[in-house]
Amino acid sequence: MRPYILAETNWKALKEEKIELAVLPWGATEAHNYHLPYGTDVYEADAIGAAAGKIAWEAGAKVMILPTIPFGVNTGQADIYLDMNLNPSTQLAILKDLVAVLHRQGIPKLLILNSHGGNDFKTILREIGLLFPDMFFSTCNWFQAMDKPKYFEHMGDHADEMETSLIMHLHGHLVLPLEEAGDGKEKKSKVKAIREGWAWAERKWSMVSEDTGIGNPKASSAEKGERFLKDASKKIAELMIELTEMDINDRYE
Repeated sequence: MRPYILAETNWKALKEEKIELAVLPWGATEAHNYHLPYGTDVYEADAIGAAAGKIAWEAGAKVMILPTIPFGVNTGQADIYLDMNLNPSTQLAILKDLVAVLHRQGIPKLLILNSHGGNDFKTILREIGLLFPDMFFSTCNWFQAMDKPKYFEHMGDHADEMETSLIMHLHGHLVLPLEEAGDGKEKKSKVKAIREGWAWAERKWSMVSEDTGIGNPKASSAEKGERFLKDASKKIAELMIELTEMDINDRYE
């Protein structure tokens, strides 16, 4: 039993505990090229949440990793078979209910550990913050925490070398041989401002990728995934520790 994993711990262990920070991993269930499982984002969130939580807990931080929410915003993938979608308004409703529990029980801080590029919690947490002004809310994208070129040869953002390497390390039995994977080639927008990144429009997934991947996975390896997981977990743990130590009423310098 890991005392920082809510799904594993028990009432006896928590009865007298005082948790400072709840961590909510949030993933998605969607196609990841031909070779990775639909649950890739969930497996990654589980692993990084648990590994970072372990480091933080052993450093004395009172953190609790909540069960991963397995569905995310996939509005741009409506025509990809069995890509499951939660609308942002549904995410807001879920968070309201969960935060109400934390608030009622005196847990003052929440970190959303985001594991899916289609999720964006900033505006949602602005609204939640007005409802619970005495709490502190934050979100992070673990996949943006590290300098990826130091770990991987080919960049991408979906079923790419990074994600493939992670799942090869975590659940290698779920990964098809790399020769069966698509090359993850992405078609770019015809709109210059969108290509340059200072304008935005949602990607229509079936138009931008033939295999649902974005990024070439062919150079992936379990060894690369293990190294990245270790370093990313350390960095996320540092965030968790800082958040537990932070005084909500004195948080700027």
